[in-house]
Amino acid sequence: MERKVENLKTKFIFVTGGVLSSLGKGLASAAIGALMESRGLTVTFQKLDPYINVDPGTMNPFQHGEVYVTDDGAETDLDLGHYERFTSATMSSKNNWTSGKIYYSVILKERRGDYLGGTVQVVPHITDEIKKAIMSVAGDADIAIIEIGGTVGDIEGLPFLEAIRQFRLDVGKENAIYIHLTLVPYIKTAGELKTKPTQHSVKELRAIGIQPDIILCRTDRFLPPEIKRKISLFCNVDEDAVITAKDVDTIYEVPLVFHQEGLDNKIVELLNIWTREPQLKAWEELIYKIKHPKHTVTIGIVGKYTDLKESYKSLNEALVHGGIANNARVNLKYIEATDIEKDGPEAWLQDVAGVLVPGGFGKRGTVGKMMAIQYARENRIPFLGICLGMQLAVIEFARHVAGLKEADSTEFNPDTPHPVIYLMREWYDFRRGKIQKRDESVDKGGTMRLGAYPCQLQKNTFAYEAYQKEEISERHRHRYEFNNKYREVFTQYGMIISGLSPDKELVEIVELKDHPWFVGCQFHPEFKSRPMKPHPLFKAFIKAALTERS
Repeated sequence: MERKVENLKTKFIFVTGGVLSSLGKGLASAAIGALMESRGLTVTFQKLDPYINVDPGTMNPFQHGEVYVTDDGAETDLDLGHYERFTSATMSSKNNWTSGKIYYSVILKERRGDYLGGTVQVVPHITDEIKKAIMSVAGDADIAIIEIGGTVGDIEGLPFLEAIRQFRLDVGKENAIYIHLTLVPYIKTAGELKTKPTQHSVKELRAIGIQPDIILCRTDRFLPPEIKRKISLFCNVDEDAVITAKDVDTIYEVPLVFHQEGLDNKIVELLNIWTREPQLKAWEELIYKIKHPKHTVTIGIVGKYTDLKESYKSLNEALVHGGIANNARVNLKYIEATDIEKDGPEAWLQDVAGVLVPGGFGKRGTVGKMMAIQYARENRIPFLGICLGMQLAVIEFARHVAGLKEADSTEFNPDTPHPVIYLMREWYDFRRGKIQKRDESVDKGGTMRLGAYPCQLQKNTFAYEAYQKEEISERHRHRYEFNNKYREVFTQYGMIISGLSPDKELVEIVELKDHPWFVGCQFHPEFKSRPMKPHPLFKAFIKAALTERS
């Protein structure tokens, strides 16, 4: 990469983390973006993940958490969901890079002979590829916030840290700053806040050649001035650059806490940007709504990754957003599908006002999920099925209403006599404008329908009532589809096909007649829900749950 980049419009904020993982770099980055937007600046983001997987698409949710899907069909880190929820930025494949993706790109170049027979090394070839990826998100945005995954000191993260060290030399001091997130624990027995973990973390970062400009201190209380002075002295940063990243009741308070601590003022000072005063009234009103709801409602989430809440991060937030839209606090009751198989649905669902069955892959837990769906259908409890949840609702309906006793998905039983859900061999890809073919022999991701696709809604349905428009676009992540061979028999027994692809070939939404609110959608609506703009289906689902409960 050429040194001293000329005519650069975008300024860069690099966010690193130390001491331990899960301190909240993604949320901190998203909140910084929200503050910059409140000042009238445009923002974009990028997550650089050190793991070797090319993307998280085939990773176990228990290890990695949710796979977030963008409009262009990229399977990405869940932090991209935070970025989109907190700002107006739209993410794509260029906003998430892994070591695997970087090395894969370099190896392909080496095989093509792009390096003219030279020895390919971490420096400069890998670091140059990382810098090229960072520069790819700049575009017309005023600020690009680049989050480095992992923890300072991890061996796999070193090439990324070296790349961002070089990057600041390339673009100049006023065009790039480093923000480091660390832990300042309170030790109860000593009655003291301890700064030593932060000191060691910054020492590790400085040994790599990076001096942080701002330190975010994750802690359970606001840091007193003497602690800030100590961190400032030992970590070589301005005292007003030591920012309390205090634990909050709701994640949407983080921008307000950062502003209270002066973070946005410090950032624009360091980057030498002129902006308007921040306009945070919408965030203040949002927090008031969250903290002072008029109603409370309990939603049962019947899944198979319930031990790790990160597995359903976007879903959880979308339900909270649906509550905000209805002036309600949503209590989320996570229920392991296998527990329903063991104890029966009534033992777990009798106290819930709504039942949600989310997406997933594989057969484990499907029986319990279908038991929950049957319970919601027969007891007239509002129900929302997403992706696999929609497919299982179709199977349950086929078996217990339409009389197709052995109906199944070919994902679980390739020899079922009634494959109501199956692998569609050919389908028209509206995004790419061509026929796509599916085959079990290709890579797992190769048969997926990924990203945003259009859907046309039928009037006088729950779906149309929620969206209030005839055509929508939603994000997908699945392989199997509704089998059109059974469309007629289902409609005869009271199922409504309320959402179809424009060519009428792909079933996107199903509903039930004579039920207070029963909707299954093939797509993932949670990926497009925002706190300031709750998704229509979640808004309608929570409204139905509140109505039926009362």
